[in-house]
Amino acid sequence: MNPKHPAESLTILTDLVLPSETNPLNNLFGGELLARMDRAASIAARRHSRRIVVTASVNHVAFNRAISLGSVVTVEAKVSRSFKSSMEVFIDVWVEDRESGNRTKANEAIYTFVAVDDTGRPVEVPAIEPETELEKQRFDAALRRKQLSLLLAGKIKPSEATELKALFL
Repeated sequence: MNPKHPAESLTILTDLVLPSETNPLNNLFGGELLARMDRAASIAARRHSRRIVVTASVNHVAFNRAISLGSVVTVEAKVSRSFKSSMEVFIDVWVEDRESGNRTKANEAIYTFVAVDDTGRPVEVPAIEPETELEKQRFDAALRRKQLSLLLAGKIKPSEATELKALFL
């Protein structure tokens, strides 16, 4: 199976924040943003694996900036690293200024997806070869996040978390 570049999975969804999607402060509901991020991330994971994908976990979400009614929101997702059957997808959320057109990063998230066959069994996915400096940083950090998750779940021993140990030694 040939490795792929993160750019091959890039998915960009742009939409407007409508009144039915806002809270009493006229800001986008967090759950609505999570759904948009999940859709973009699942498309990115499917583009990478060319398989059916299921959301395995939402590893991180940062709601750094409120997104107001009428805002143009762009969700960008791409696979940051793949493992045997799982893929970490990094998501950046941008808000466009109505007058200048400048984009500001509002939120980010990290989701994990698993590629499955028609019966729901995990299947192998291609490796990732990062190209840009940001892709390389996210690729390296993905292994630390995976090891931390496995360690906290009791699936690996502390001595096996080599990437985490390297941070402290």
